[in-house]
Amino acid sequence: MNEFIGCLKKYACFEGRARRKEYWMFMLFYFIFNMVAQVLDGVIGKPILSLLFPLAMLVPAIAVGARRFHDTDRSGWMLLLGLIPLVGGIIVLVFMCLEGTAGDNTYGADPKAVAA
Repeated sequence: MNEFIGCLKKYACFEGRARRKEYWMFMLFYFIFNMVAQVLDGVIGKPILSLLFPLAMLVPAIAVGARRFHDTDRSGWMLLLGLIPLVGGIIVLVFMCLEGTAGDNTYGADPKAVAA
């Protein structure tokens, strides 16, 4: 939960690096909260929360994705690979699973070294 809140605090911060843990914990809680919003919409009967929640989380999700690419010493613009039909999502998934570069890189200090 700390990683999710940390990403919300860095709402539109596209600079720096994000560890795999930060990215995947953000995505986990995003998925959980989105499911809760859909259940609540089912109870209410109108798709209000399931439309507003992803819209509110769009910028933080893109920002943490860009920071995750920065951790692997790639440009955040590589997120656009996800727009390629069929294979784009798989390519982005593979990059998100890769370990970040050890030590400092073009985008900043190693978050593992800073956390330790």
